[in-house]
Amino acid sequence: MTERNSPPRGTPPAAAPLAALPDNAHAAPAWDGFWNALDDPQRTALRQVSRPRGYAVRTPLCYQGEESDHIIIITDGWAKVTSATEDGHDVVLAVRGPGDLICESAVLGSRRRSATVTALSPLSALVIPAARFTAFLDAHPRVWMLVSGTLVRRQDEAGRRLQAHVSAKGTQRLALLLAELAELSAKRCAPSRDGSIDIAPPLSQEELGSWMDASRETVARALSDLRAQGLVRTGWRRITVVDLRGLREFAHTPAASGTH
Repeated sequence: MTERNSPPRGTPPAAAPLAALPDNAHAAPAWDGFWNALDDPQRTALRQVSRPRGYAVRTPLCYQGEESDHIIIITDGWAKVTSATEDGHDVVLAVRGPGDLICESAVLGSRRRSATVTALSPLSALVIPAARFTAFLDAHPRVWMLVSGTLVRRQDEAGRRLQAHVSAKGTQRLALLLAELAELSAKRCAPSRDGSIDIAPPLSQEELGSWMDASRETVARALSDLRAQGLVRTGWRRITVVDLRGLREFAHTPAASGTH
Protein backbone atom coordinates (compact mmCIF):
# COMPACT_ATOMS: atom_id res chain seq x y z
CA MET A 1 0.00 0.00 0.00
CA THR A 2 1.01 3.62 -0.42
CA GLU A 3 2.88 4.95 2.59
CA ARG A 4 0.68 7.10 4.76
CA ASN A 5 2.66 10.23 5.56
CA SER A 6 1.43 13.81 5.39
CA PRO A 7 2.31 15.05 1.90
CA PRO A 8 5.18 17.56 1.97
CA ARG A 9 4.51 21.00 0.65
CA GLY A 10 5.96 21.45 -2.79
CA THR A 11 7.15 24.69 -4.32
CA PRO A 12 4.47 26.41 -6.40
CA PRO A 13 5.42 26.96 -10.04
CA ALA A 14 6.71 30.43 -10.89
CA ALA A 15 3.58 31.28 -12.86
CA ALA A 16 0.72 32.83 -10.95
CA PRO A 17 -2.02 30.43 -9.87
CA LEU A 18 -4.69 29.88 -12.51
CA ALA A 19 -2.51 31.36 -15.25
CA ALA A 20 -3.09 28.22 -17.28
CA LEU A 21 -6.88 28.41 -16.90
CA PRO A 22 -8.42 31.01 -19.23
CA ASP A 23 -11.45 32.88 -17.89
CA ASN A 24 -12.92 32.90 -21.40
CA ALA A 25 -15.20 29.91 -21.18
CA HIS A 26 -16.42 30.40 -24.74
CA ALA A 27 -12.96 29.48 -26.04
CA ALA A 28 -13.05 26.09 -24.30
CA PRO A 29 -14.15 22.87 -26.00
CA ALA A 30 -17.53 21.31 -25.13
CA TRP A 31 -15.90 19.63 -22.12
CA ASP A 32 -12.46 20.81 -21.12
CA GLY A 33 -12.46 20.12 -17.42
CA PHE A 34 -14.58 21.22 -14.50
CA TRP A 35 -13.02 24.68 -14.18
CA ASN A 36 -13.63 25.72 -17.78
CA ALA A 37 -17.27 24.66 -17.48
CA LEU A 38 -17.84 27.28 -14.76
CA ASP A 39 -18.82 30.89 -15.43
CA ASP A 40 -16.91 33.87 -14.06
CA PRO A 41 -19.01 34.41 -10.89
CA GLN A 42 -18.71 30.71 -10.03
CA ARG A 43 -14.93 30.80 -10.45
CA THR A 44 -14.71 33.92 -8.30
CA ALA A 45 -16.77 32.26 -5.56
CA LEU A 46 -14.53 29.18 -5.59
CA ARG A 47 -11.36 31.27 -5.41
CA GLN A 48 -12.76 32.99 -2.33
CA VAL A 49 -13.23 29.72 -0.40
CA SER A 50 -10.02 28.02 -1.56
CA ARG A 51 -6.32 28.32 -0.97
CA PRO A 52 -3.67 27.92 -3.69
CA ARG A 53 -1.05 25.26 -3.17
CA GLY A 54 1.91 23.88 -5.09
CA TYR A 55 3.01 20.24 -5.25
CA ALA A 56 6.42 18.95 -6.28
CA VAL A 57 6.79 16.00 -8.65
CA ARG A 58 5.83 12.65 -7.02
CA THR A 59 4.02 14.42 -4.16
CA PRO A 60 0.66 12.83 -3.27
CA LEU A 61 -2.33 15.16 -3.41
CA CYS A 62 -4.46 12.65 -1.52
CA TYR A 63 -4.07 9.08 -0.29
CA GLN A 64 -6.12 5.96 -0.82
CA GLY A 65 -7.98 5.05 2.36
CA GLU A 66 -7.74 8.44 4.08
CA GLU A 67 -10.68 10.40 5.44
CA SER A 68 -12.10 12.98 3.05
CA ASP A 69 -11.82 16.61 4.12
CA HIS A 70 -11.06 18.58 0.93
CA ILE A 71 -11.38 18.62 -2.83
CA ILE A 72 -8.79 19.89 -5.31
CA ILE A 73 -8.95 21.67 -8.66
CA ILE A 74 -5.75 21.38 -10.70
CA THR A 75 -4.76 24.74 -12.17
CA ASP A 76 -1.50 23.69 -13.83
CA GLY A 77 0.37 20.41 -14.22
CA TRP A 78 -0.55 16.72 -14.38
CA ALA A 79 -1.33 13.99 -11.85
CA LYS A 80 -1.92 10.25 -11.99
CA VAL A 81 -4.66 8.36 -10.17
CA THR A 82 -3.56 5.00 -8.77
CA SER A 83 -5.07 2.24 -6.65
CA ALA A 84 -3.02 -0.15 -4.53
CA THR A 85 -3.76 -3.85 -4.94
CA GLU A 86 -3.74 -6.38 -2.11
CA ASP A 87 -0.17 -7.41 -2.99
CA GLY A 88 1.03 -3.81 -2.78
CA HIS A 89 1.26 -2.92 -6.47
CA ASP A 90 0.01 0.46 -7.67
CA VAL A 91 -2.28 0.33 -10.72
CA VAL A 92 -2.67 3.48 -12.82
CA LEU A 93 -6.36 4.25 -13.32
CA ALA A 94 -6.33 7.68 -14.98
CA VAL A 95 -4.51 10.97 -15.42
CA ARG A 96 -5.83 14.40 -14.52
CA GLY A 97 -4.72 17.79 -15.80
CA PRO A 98 -5.45 21.53 -15.79
CA GLY A 99 -9.04 22.31 -14.95
CA ASP A 100 -9.83 18.88 -13.52
CA LEU A 101 -11.67 18.34 -10.26
CA ILE A 102 -10.13 15.59 -8.13
CA CYS A 103 -10.74 13.94 -4.75
CA GLU A 104 -14.40 14.85 -5.05
CA SER A 105 -16.18 11.49 -5.03
CA ALA A 106 -15.08 10.55 -1.52
CA VAL A 107 -16.09 13.96 -0.14
CA LEU A 108 -19.53 13.91 -1.76
CA GLY A 109 -20.07 10.26 -0.89
CA SER A 110 -18.85 10.65 2.72
CA ARG A 111 -16.43 7.73 2.42
CA ARG A 112 -12.71 7.07 2.47
CA ARG A 113 -10.73 7.83 -0.65
CA SER A 114 -10.61 4.95 -3.11
CA ALA A 115 -7.37 6.01 -4.86
CA THR A 116 -4.14 7.95 -4.46
CA VAL A 117 -3.51 11.00 -6.66
CA THR A 118 0.17 11.88 -7.25
CA ALA A 119 1.79 14.77 -9.12
CA LEU A 120 3.44 13.69 -12.39
CA SER A 121 4.91 17.17 -12.89
CA PRO A 122 5.22 20.34 -10.82
CA LEU A 123 1.59 21.07 -10.10
CA SER A 124 -0.47 23.97 -8.77
CA ALA A 125 -3.99 23.67 -7.47
CA LEU A 126 -6.84 25.17 -5.52
CA VAL A 127 -7.59 23.27 -2.32
CA ILE A 128 -11.13 23.65 -0.99
CA PRO A 129 -12.33 22.26 2.39
CA ALA A 130 -15.20 19.83 1.96
CA ALA A 131 -17.70 21.89 3.94
CA ARG A 132 -16.95 25.01 1.92
CA PHE A 133 -17.26 23.12 -1.35
CA THR A 134 -20.64 21.63 -0.48
CA ALA A 135 -21.82 25.08 0.67
CA PHE A 136 -20.66 26.47 -2.68
CA LEU A 137 -22.63 23.76 -4.49
CA ASP A 138 -25.76 24.58 -2.47
CA ALA A 139 -25.36 28.24 -3.43
CA HIS A 140 -24.79 27.36 -7.10
CA PRO A 141 -27.18 24.48 -7.91
CA ARG A 142 -26.19 24.32 -11.59
CA VAL A 143 -22.69 23.25 -10.58
CA TRP A 144 -24.13 20.11 -8.96
CA MET A 145 -24.90 18.98 -12.52
CA LEU A 146 -21.31 19.64 -13.60
CA VAL A 147 -20.02 17.54 -10.71
CA SER A 148 -22.47 14.76 -11.54
CA GLY A 149 -21.37 14.95 -15.19
CA THR A 150 -17.75 14.60 -14.09
CA LEU A 151 -18.56 11.43 -12.16
CA VAL A 152 -20.48 9.96 -15.11
CA ARG A 153 -17.64 10.70 -17.52
CA ARG A 154 -15.21 8.93 -15.23
CA GLN A 155 -17.46 5.90 -15.01
CA ASP A 156 -17.50 5.89 -18.82
CA GLU A 157 -13.69 6.05 -18.84
CA ALA A 158 -13.54 2.99 -16.59
CA GLY A 159 -15.99 1.18 -18.86
CA ARG A 160 -13.92 1.91 -21.96
CA ARG A 161 -10.80 0.70 -20.20
CA LEU A 162 -12.48 -2.58 -19.28
CA GLN A 163 -13.74 -3.02 -22.84
CA ALA A 164 -10.25 -2.42 -24.24
CA HIS A 165 -8.82 -4.92 -21.78
CA VAL A 166 -11.23 -7.58 -23.05
CA SER A 167 -11.19 -6.81 -26.78
CA ALA A 168 -7.61 -5.70 -27.48
CA LYS A 169 -4.10 -6.80 -26.65
CA GLY A 170 -0.58 -5.43 -26.83
CA THR A 171 -0.01 -2.88 -29.56
CA GLN A 172 -3.69 -2.32 -30.25
CA ARG A 173 -4.45 -1.58 -26.60
CA LEU A 174 -1.54 0.87 -26.39
CA ALA A 175 -2.74 2.56 -29.58
CA LEU A 176 -6.16 3.10 -27.99
CA LEU A 177 -4.59 4.56 -24.86
CA LEU A 178 -2.22 6.87 -26.75
CA ALA A 179 -5.04 8.11 -28.98
CA GLU A 180 -7.09 9.05 -25.90
CA LEU A 181 -4.08 10.74 -24.29
CA ALA A 182 -3.38 12.65 -27.52
CA GLU A 183 -6.94 13.95 -27.65
CA LEU A 184 -6.73 14.94 -23.98
CA SER A 185 -3.40 16.70 -24.58
CA ALA A 186 -4.70 18.57 -27.64
CA LYS A 187 -7.34 20.23 -25.44
CA ARG A 188 -4.59 21.80 -23.33
CA CYS A 189 -2.06 22.61 -26.06
CA ALA A 190 -2.62 22.99 -29.80
CA PRO A 191 -1.05 20.37 -32.11
CA SER A 192 2.11 21.24 -34.01
CA ARG A 193 1.86 22.66 -37.52
CA ASP A 194 2.38 19.18 -38.96
CA GLY A 195 -0.58 17.91 -36.93
CA SER A 196 1.52 15.90 -34.46
CA ILE A 197 0.53 15.94 -30.80
CA ASP A 198 2.89 15.61 -27.84
CA ILE A 199 1.44 13.47 -25.05
CA ALA A 200 1.33 16.00 -22.22
CA PRO A 201 1.20 13.79 -19.10
CA PRO A 202 4.83 12.65 -18.55
CA LEU A 203 4.10 8.94 -18.15
CA SER A 204 6.87 6.34 -18.09
CA GLN A 205 6.64 3.05 -20.00
CA GLU A 206 6.10 1.32 -16.66
CA GLU A 207 3.16 3.63 -15.86
CA LEU A 208 1.67 3.09 -19.33
CA GLY A 209 2.01 -0.65 -18.79
CA SER A 210 0.26 -0.45 -15.43
CA TRP A 211 -2.58 1.52 -17.03
CA MET A 212 -3.08 -1.00 -19.86
CA ASP A 213 -2.36 -4.05 -17.68
CA ALA A 214 0.83 -5.03 -19.52
CA SER A 215 4.52 -5.33 -18.75
CA ARG A 216 7.05 -2.62 -19.49
CA GLU A 217 8.58 -4.93 -22.10
CA THR A 218 5.21 -5.25 -23.85
CA VAL A 219 4.89 -1.47 -23.94
CA ALA A 220 8.41 -1.12 -25.36
CA ARG A 221 7.64 -3.64 -28.13
CA ALA A 222 4.32 -1.98 -28.89
CA LEU A 223 5.95 1.45 -29.13
CA SER A 224 8.53 -0.01 -31.50
CA ASP A 225 5.72 -1.38 -33.70
CA LEU A 226 3.91 1.97 -33.72
CA ARG A 227 7.13 3.82 -34.55
CA ALA A 228 7.81 1.45 -37.44
CA GLN A 229 4.37 2.25 -38.85
CA GLY A 230 5.02 5.99 -38.60
CA LEU A 231 2.26 6.55 -36.06
CA VAL A 232 4.36 7.82 -33.12
CA ARG A 233 7.77 9.22 -32.23
CA THR A 234 9.38 8.62 -28.85
CA GLY A 235 12.05 10.13 -26.61
CA TRP A 236 12.91 10.20 -22.91
CA ARG A 237 9.51 10.18 -21.15
CA ARG A 238 8.09 11.73 -24.31
CA ILE A 239 5.71 10.31 -26.87
CA THR A 240 4.48 12.23 -29.91
CA VAL A 241 1.49 11.00 -31.87
CA VAL A 242 2.38 11.70 -35.49
CA ASP A 243 -0.86 10.49 -37.09
CA LEU A 244 -3.82 10.50 -34.70
CA ARG A 245 -6.31 9.35 -37.32
CA GLY A 246 -4.03 6.53 -38.38
CA LEU A 247 -3.49 5.55 -34.75
CA ARG A 248 -7.25 5.38 -34.19
CA GLU A 249 -7.75 3.34 -37.35
CA PHE A 250 -5.01 0.92 -36.29
CA ALA A 251 -6.50 0.57 -32.82
CA HIS A 252 -9.92 -0.34 -34.22
CA THR A 253 -8.79 -2.58 -37.06
CA PRO A 254 -9.82 -6.19 -36.29
CA ALA A 255 -6.59 -7.55 -37.79
CA ALA A 256 -4.62 -5.52 -35.26
CA SER A 257 -6.15 -7.43 -32.36
CA GLY A 258 -3.79 -10.30 -32.97
CA THR A 259 -0.77 -8.10 -32.40
CA HIS A 260 0.97 -8.68 -29.05
